[in-house]
Amino acid sequence: MEEAGRDPTGCENLQRALSECHQRFGPGATRDAACRHLNRALAECLVSFVCPEESEAVRTLCGSGGTRLKRSQCQQAQLSLSVCISSHQPD
Repeated sequence: MEEAGRDPTGCENLQRALSECHQRFGPGATRDAACRHLNRALAECLVSFVCPEESEAVRTLCGSGGTRLKRSQCQQAQLSLSVCISSHQPD
């Protein structure tokens, strides 16, 4: 059972680090560059929580080049992930 107030996504450390990065740097290109890796990592963490199977399929199939079949499977996995993410967005 989850503890009250705990983030069930497991992304809380990344969220905290990104928030601290935003506090450290003012808005603009410097902040964008300095916080980019944290922003991407948090996004990947949240997507993996919301759409775990689809996210894993994209990681597995799209991680490197390959045959025409693998590229086709990668595109299908990306589409499935996009549909999954869309299904979790408010109307």
